[in-house]
Amino acid sequence: MSASRAEALIRVHELNKSYVRGGQVIPVLEGVNLDVFAGEFIALMGPSGSGKSTLLNLIAGIDKPTSGSIHIGGVNIASLSEGELADWRAANVGFIFQFYNLMPVLTAFENVELPLLLTHLSRTQRKEHVEAALAMVSLTDRMDHYPNELSGGQQQRVAIARALVTDPTLIVADEPTGDLDRVTAGEVLDLLEQLHAELGKTIVMVTHDPKAAARAKRLIHLEKGVLVPDDDVLAAAH
Repeated sequence: MSASRAEALIRVHELNKSYVRGGQVIPVLEGVNLDVFAGEFIALMGPSGSGKSTLLNLIAGIDKPTSGSIHIGGVNIASLSEGELADWRAANVGFIFQFYNLMPVLTAFENVELPLLLTHLSRTQRKEHVEAALAMVSLTDRMDHYPNELSGGQQQRVAIARALVTDPTLIVADEPTGDLDRVTAGEVLDLLEQLHAELGKTIVMVTHDPKAAARAKRLIHLEKGVLVPDDDVLAAAH
């Protein structure tokens, strides 16, 4: 699916984020402007402390900016209350983390089902959604297993299924291959590419790994809280 250039799905405008530590104001992001179009797969790269995870968390509605705006699907999420932001995240964002963030006392099925417990779906509908998401990541035969019974790659695929199960507008991935070996990381990146190419999902991924970044269609560099865009298309031939 090609990205629509009519209007950006994500529009970050003059975004600033600072933290106060010991009475000192520490700027993390300064005057960031960024447009991401529906169906894009972008990678955010930069050295440690450059602000890339902070930017990802702001786009995902996990954190709130000091100033500036973040419009996603026409909604300025920077202006939402904490309760409104929680509802917005539940309806619009799928999260993939480096360390999976699975609940160890829940099966793969139950972990994937968690985001659906915030919806009005019936138990039967939830079951259908979970089974479809697990099938997409080829883990139907592991749905009754607990995280400690799964490999790292399988746990990350459960996390991807959990991110997908609500059919979110946006998928955010923070170092999704950072805890995986090379072969397993490649399998996870193959899956992200499939979600982008076949389902047209909009994906924003933070990574230190150039090989992971090369799977994205656009690379954005952050240096000391300032974006340095790279307009080169990273994909191979269409």
